[in-house]
Amino acid sequence: MAACSFIDYRLQAHGVAVLTLDNPPLNLTTLATLDKLISTCRDIAGDEKVRAVVVVGAGEKAFCAGSDIGEFAHVRHDVVGSKLARENEAFAALERLPMPVIAALNGVALGGGAEIALACDIRIMDETTRIGFPEVKLGIFPGSGGIFRLPRLVGPARAYELLYTGDLIDAGEAHRIGLVNRVAPAGQAFSAALAFAQTLATRPALALSLIRAGVRDSFNQTTLQAIDRTLADSHRVFTGADIEEGIKAFFAKRAPVFTASRKMDRGKNGDE
Repeated sequence: MAACSFIDYRLQAHGVAVLTLDNPPLNLTTLATLDKLISTCRDIAGDEKVRAVVVVGAGEKAFCAGSDIGEFAHVRHDVVGSKLARENEAFAALERLPMPVIAALNGVALGGGAEIALACDIRIMDETTRIGFPEVKLGIFPGSGGIFRLPRLVGPARAYELLYTGDLIDAGEAHRIGLVNRVAPAGQAFSAALAFAQTLATRPALALSLIRAGVRDSFNQTTLQAIDRTLADSHRVFTGADIEEGIKAFFAKRAPVFTASRKMDRGKNGDE
């Protein structure tokens, strides 16, 4: 059996990158996984060819079943420094990528695996699988995003219930409460996520990048700060190259073809 790579990253056609959690069968988040995820996110962020990202688990059993509990004995003496700080850095790196990120939940997403999914923008879940935060059953709680990202998606009441009980929920319930965006037929979560990412890759890269950052950062802004941010970002898109193509396509009654880089807006390097 081939050795796992922990994180596998491949740029496919149309600017879609596939980031695979590659530690089958459960794709547990080891310390090696976290280091590779941080470095891979750095590479993706700097690659102007990437216009959308799909995160998926290797194999068919799990998206990611959480942390490798076997490592706990080695990190308990300094769990924050040895494990959780790196985990938060890795998941935040995923959340801060400058393009849309879609989680293809092709198998169970538990604990840290569910927290990885929370750091993505869109979650598409296989109808046969489950998701949850079972940490409380080990005497701990989600320490890498579950506490603050989950209530932003499902509201505090449902977040309390999931975190207090540690119970897993199926795809239908996850969709009902807003934890996942779409439910895919059995075995089709990855293909559905890939198709969605390919659609997003045809959208204007700068606008999508500003949307992602604007929505994410709005949770830490006052209304006035958010308005100032929106006005500044609006100036960028209205003086960028994509709006010219959008207007031409509108009057020509054709689909726009957006090719500009997310960094190629006038006022930056658009005149070069």
